Amino acid sequence: MTDVAGKNVLVIDTATDSVVTGVATITASGVNVLAQRSISDHRRHAELLTTQMGEVLDESGVGRGDLAAVVVGCGPGPFTGLRVGMATAAAFADALGLPAYGVCSLDALAAQVCHDRPDVTTVAVISDARRREVYWARYESGNRTAGPEVAAPASVTAAVTGVDVAAGSPVHIEAVGLVVNAEAPSVPTVFGLATAAAAAVLSGSSPEPIVPLYLRRPDAVERQRPAKAALR
Repeated sequence: MTDVAGKNVLVIDTATDSVVTGVATITASGVNVLAQRSISDHRRHAELLTTQMGEVLDESGVGRGDLAAVVVGCGPGPFTGLRVGMATAAAFADALGLPAYGVCSLDALAAQVCHDRPDVTTVAVISDARRREVYWARYESGNRTAGPEVAAPASVTAAVTGVDVAAGSPVHIEAVGLVVNAEAPSVPTVFGLATAAAAAVLSGSSPEPIVPLYLRRPDAVERQRPAKAALR
């Protein structure tokens, strides 16, 4: 049964190869996940997302009219996949007259680690940025102290050395010289995303515009027109 004192939120993230959706109730005492889906398929973000949204709403028993907000991961992530989740979240929220709160997807991974391992002080989150680069951030006692940034793995090593736990893509965690923890999340979770947005959702404050964290220019750019020849 949903806590009547809490706020129900629809949660969306497409910052990684996984399409993450869920419904959670946020209260002053914490976050309770009512339903969740996470499917890894970087070629079908748009196809999977709306289907999963319907599934988690049905499974949770939370109707659209029972939602207080939408929470969406803003990356960092690849341009195309990230755009799918953010555009869908914004359109869904606008249609229902709901606020949409954007959160850093790396913050969500760190929030999950801090919940699962309250003994942990330092956390690094590493994800695939492609082009032989990684997205990364470092956290101390749950607070982000560095990042999010995009860089080659070798240039990140010094910044994350000595952390207690690394979360994110296992291959890229190893690439920066850290040890993979099998229990740490590899993609943003519904709990982590809702936790990252909890303070803003509970306060009822007007959300800032949701802005994607691309951290670099998209691959596709408009070609510049050649300069006109000088008149003779």
